[in-house]
Amino acid sequence: MNRKRGVCILELKEVNDEQLILSKKYGNSGTAIATPKSEAEIAEILQAAKKDGKKISVMGRGTKRGYGGLKEKYDLALSLVNYKGIVEHTVGDMTVTVRAGTTIAELQDYLRKHDQMVSIDPSWPQQATVGGVIAANESGPKRLKYGSARDLVIGLRVVYPDGRIIRTGGKVVKNVAGYDMNKLFIGSMGTLGVISEITMKLRPTPKYESLVLLSVAEEHVDELKSFIIEIQDSIIEPATLELVNPSLSKKLLDREEFTLLIAFEDVENAVHYQEEWVEEHKPKGAITTCLSVKDANTFWERFSLIQPNSLTDDDHNERVEVVLKIGSKNMDVLDILKEAQRIHYGGNGITIEAHGGLGHGISYFHLIGHEEVIKSSILQMRDFVDTKRGYVTVKHLPFKLRQEINPWGENPSYFFLFEGIKRKIDPENTLNHKRFIGGI
Repeated sequence: MNRKRGVCILELKEVNDEQLILSKKYGNSGTAIATPKSEAEIAEILQAAKKDGKKISVMGRGTKRGYGGLKEKYDLALSLVNYKGIVEHTVGDMTVTVRAGTTIAELQDYLRKHDQMVSIDPSWPQQATVGGVIAANESGPKRLKYGSARDLVIGLRVVYPDGRIIRTGGKVVKNVAGYDMNKLFIGSMGTLGVISEITMKLRPTPKYESLVLLSVAEEHVDELKSFIIEIQDSIIEPATLELVNPSLSKKLLDREEFTLLIAFEDVENAVHYQEEWVEEHKPKGAITTCLSVKDANTFWERFSLIQPNSLTDDDHNERVEVVLKIGSKNMDVLDILKEAQRIHYGGNGITIEAHGGLGHGISYFHLIGHEEVIKSSILQMRDFVDTKRGYVTVKHLPFKLRQEINPWGENPSYFFLFEGIKRKIDPENTLNHKRFIGGI
C-alpha cells in the first residue's frame, strides 16, 4: 500500500474487495487503483496525474468496464466506491444531493423511508453507482414515464482534469440561470471530469402499482402495432410499454411468445381502471396476466439482472456475452425485435434475449454465442438498424473484440464538437482517454 499526499492507492494485487478486482477481459483498468473518500482527494489525484502526464480510468464499482474504450490499462484506476452517502435531502422540495459512489439501491432504500424515490431503473441497482449511471446516461423500461438520467439531474459537482472543482445547475427544480452545463457531463463517459456529487429531483413513491403481461404468438406480433397506437391515443398512462422477445419471455415468464410489459403506477382505483382498459382493448388472441404490487416488484428485480456486466460475466465462459443498445423510432422497435428473431433462428448457434420500449424507442439485445457469430450478428444488426435511421451502441463487449468492432459505430456529423470540447477541458487526455466516441 502506497500513500501519497494522504491519498490511499492500492496495488491491484492488494485489493481484496471482489467488486474491485479488475479482470483483464474488459480493459479500462489500471496498474494501480485509488479509492478516494473525499472530493479533495479526488482533486489531489487528478492534479498529480496531470502534472506527471499519467492517464486515469474513472469508474464507480466497475460494472461498465465493457462499455467503450480502446485502452486495456491506464496508469491508475480511480474508483469512487468509497466516496458515497447522502449530502443533502430536502424533503419538501423533493430534491436530493448524493455522492457519486452511492449505489442506486442504497439511494432508493434511503429515500423509501420518506416515501420518495429517484425515478430511474437501470440494470444491477445493487452494483451500479449513481455517478456511473449519470456518466453513461443510463435508463430502464420506465424511461417511458420518467425519462432518462439526463432528465432527472438538476445540478452537479465535477472535478475537472486539472483538479478544479466546478458546480453546474443548482439545487432547486426551477433553475433557469445560465447555460444548462449538466448536459455536457451526463453521458460523456467520464471523459470531461469526475462527477463527484449529483443533485436530482425526486418523485413520491407510487400509491399502488401493477404489471400487465400481454402475450401474443410470434405470427401475430404485428397486431400489437395498432394496439400500441390506441394506447398512446388514449387517456391511460403506462409507466412501461416494453416488448420482450420470445427467448427472454421464456426465461422470465416461461412463455415463448412476444410479451408486452405494461406497468401502471398511480392510486389504486386509477391502476385498476387502466388494467380493465387493457383487457377490453387487447388484440384478439392475446393472453393477459396481471401482477399486483409484490409480484410486480419481484419481476422488475429479476428484470434488472438480465444483462451481464463486467463484474458478473464469467471470465472463463467459452461463449461471448454482448449487450447492444439500439436507438430508433419507437414503433420501429417491433421490426428490430423481429430482425433479432430472424438472426436467432439462423442456425448459427446464437441466443438473443431482447426487449425494447415501444414508447421511447430504446432496445437492448443480450447476445450469447461464439466470437465469429457474435461479430457477424452485430454487423447484421447495424446494417438493419441503419435502414431505420437508428443507431447501435455496443455497451458490453470484451476488450479483445473492441479492437475489431467499434463500440460506437460511425462518428456523427457533429463529432468535431465533441473533439473541441474534449480538447478544451482535457487537453492532456488525462481522463478516460479513448473511452468515448471516435477515441476521445
